[in-house]
Amino acid sequence: MSGYSQRVEIEALRHLVKSRRPFSLRLTDGSLVSVPHPEFIWITQDGKTAIVNTEGSRINIIDVALVTALETGNGAGQQK
Repeated sequence: MSGYSQRVEIEALRHLVKSRRPFSLRLTDGSLVSVPHPEFIWITQDGKTAIVNTEGSRINIIDVALVTALETGNGAGQQK
């Protein structure tokens, strides 16, 4: 990889939220933010920021421009 990261389109993220399945957000630094259920994520109206409730009262505030991949399937929604 040459340092280039493909940005995730906000509509793909919104579609995944509507699917009501667990998923994870892969960020540009390689970290993974798990969304165990779509009720745990809120996307601002302009689509630039996502707020994820990760554990108890902890939240991650994420610049959506830093999301490089949406991961579903086995293990999605589980933080390692």
